[in-house]
Amino acid sequence: MNFLHNLTFWAGISAWLIAQLIKVVLNTARTRRFDFRFLYSPGGMPSSHTAAACAVATSVGVLDGLGSTLFAVTVLVTFVIMYDAQGVRRAAGLQARILNQMFEAMRTHHRLPPHKLAELLGHTPLEVFAGLLLGIAVALLIHAHGGGLG
Repeated sequence: MNFLHNLTFWAGISAWLIAQLIKVVLNTARTRRFDFRFLYSPGGMPSSHTAAACAVATSVGVLDGLGSTLFAVTVLVTFVIMYDAQGVRRAAGLQARILNQMFEAMRTHHRLPPHKLAELLGHTPLEVFAGLLLGIAVALLIHAHGGGLG
């Protein structure tokens, strides 16, 4: 089978891309301004990492069965990604926000050059859950309509 016809690959890539496009649309609706950076930035609604990982795990489950070793591995890796997105990366973003506030307070008194750490790094549980649902849905749609690729 040719790699470019691999449904699992396309499920993961498609879920990631759709999640990133949703972030752009939601941000544009919220700010009334198009910002291309949301197409590749981390954080926000929905979690694109979670969507891609869940799409891959779902695709593996469809192709190899829910009892397969490969499905078990992809589900466990997906859990790590989801935990990291709403735990470690979210905490880093909150810490960056606090450091930015501290730096801004110091900058006004000491004439320091403006610099800001990225604050939108992780996800809320809702953003991760939305990524989970998106990934599963994308994988199931690709397998329902893309069977001719494989």
